[in-house]
Amino acid sequence: MDYTTLKVELHDAVALVTFNRPDKANALNADMWREMKQALTWCDQEARVRAVVLTGQGRHFSSGIDLSLLMGVQGQIDDACEARKREKLRALILELQDCVNSLERCRKPVIAAISGFCLGGGLDIALAADFRYASADAQFGVREVDIGMVADVGTLQRLPTVVGQGVAREMALTGCDIDARQAEAWRLVNRVLPDGDSLRAAALETARLIAAKSPLAVRGSKQVLNYSRDHSVADGLEYVANWNAAMLLSEDIVKAGMAAMSKQSAVFRD
Repeated sequence: MDYTTLKVELHDAVALVTFNRPDKANALNADMWREMKQALTWCDQEARVRAVVLTGQGRHFSSGIDLSLLMGVQGQIDDACEARKREKLRALILELQDCVNSLERCRKPVIAAISGFCLGGGLDIALAADFRYASADAQFGVREVDIGMVADVGTLQRLPTVVGQGVAREMALTGCDIDARQAEAWRLVNRVLPDGDSLRAAALETARLIAAKSPLAVRGSKQVLNYSRDHSVADGLEYVANWNAAMLLSEDIVKAGMAAMSKQSAVFRD
């Protein structure tokens, strides 16, 4: 597909999806929201893709929602009827949420590789990834409170499950920015790398490690993890029992077992 705000490259079995508005600090305009959803949908459906790395071109991952998009909202939702105007606004918010949800909906694991700014809507997106790596210059913040609004695209729902209620509330209520080392201490990111080049190399290396595993097992593990996060332990156990009852008897498990016995690496088909 042709993109105006993204670059999408396939490195063996890893899709590298890059926000490509470096002159705007990768601020999220309407095209970028839409194209991100299209790209993640493609990654989900393309059999050759087994893992995804999401990053930003230039110095920053994303500085958040483009102010021009916010300024244009009034024109998009204008209506003589106040209720219909509110209904249009609700639909717009739900569409942005769905763009972010495309990262979770993608059956292939998504690694966010974050340099520079990861603020507001950028943090919404990063939190929807399976996990996050950062470079030493990364900066994170829930900025919505500073512009007089409630974050509404996923941070308030996902951040507490990553860093805990206390840290999430401090970030959301103060609008404070935190650096990469603090983000690592608070478990917002898994690893901190010295610079952008080493960040990208580490993210791609981890993605390739994932891509070498059984695609069925990887996709199933992501599905079960997402379900279990939002349900009780008992519900999660029943879900994985049903999942394995349906999916366990695969050619992948046979290949993995034979490879283990022969002390070789298994090669799985897409």
